[in-house]
Amino acid sequence: GAQGIKLLNILTQRELTVPSHVDSCGVVTCTTWMKTRYTLSETLCYGTNLGYIVFLRTHPADKQFHEICARRLGSGFEITCITWDSASAESTCQIALGTRNNIVQVLVLGANSQLQSVFAGRLDSTVPRSIAFGDTGSIYVFGLYDGNVIKLSSKDGTVLSEHRCQSVIGSAAVHLKRGLFVVDNATNGFTLYHLESGQLVRTFTADPPTVPVPKQVSFGEDGKVVIGGSDNGSVYVFNRRTGVLIETLSHTAAMLIPTIAVCHSGEMKGV
Repeated sequence: GAQGIKLLNILTQRELTVPSHVDSCGVVTCTTWMKTRYTLSETLCYGTNLGYIVFLRTHPADKQFHEICARRLGSGFEITCITWDSASAESTCQIALGTRNNIVQVLVLGANSQLQSVFAGRLDSTVPRSIAFGDTGSIYVFGLYDGNVIKLSSKDGTVLSEHRCQSVIGSAAVHLKRGLFVVDNATNGFTLYHLESGQLVRTFTADPPTVPVPKQVSFGEDGKVVIGGSDNGSVYVFNRRTGVLIETLSHTAAMLIPTIAVCHSGEMKGV
């Protein structure tokens, strides 16, 4: 947010030192971690409300995060979503992002930390809220206000298909293996759809929201469960196949939980 990027070591709970760009780059709006086969450490990529995309990576000498690339894109509109393609080349990172002025852009961060544009295109009326790479040279863009789901070529931005959800999209998550996506429908919970056809599968009903802000939603346990945040201090865990609420995880009463992260490693699961 307005305080810039803050990183914590999960094991020690100590804050890590990172470069600060509060004054020059703006408020942080979205982040993603990236990793190529031939880099020793992960790269943190984030976007800001002034249209900057920034990349940080730890240096082998001091183990501190350093800026390796920063650029202001286009006219400097807010970057609303960002993702990277885990199947991209071994020494480069392919990034897709959306901006407040309806722009979708794909870029490549090279091994020399130089950023190159693959394409940038403007959607007719859709403001990108979430974005994800497909497995066949495509990207999926999820519209905030109009509920549009647009499949584009990741090479040149050609529109391959388009359909519309039955609600606005507060956030979205894609499970390519199962051919599904789920959205925060901003009314009564989270809604599951088929990725290619846009056909509604089911709605996971949660407590009605009292604060009109997006709540993040995600798949867990290889798509067996759907997890979503709330504005009442709860995190909901649903069975994807039946829609049954499996568990409600309590954080703090009446606290907004707009962001979640899910991990699944062996027998350890985390939200």
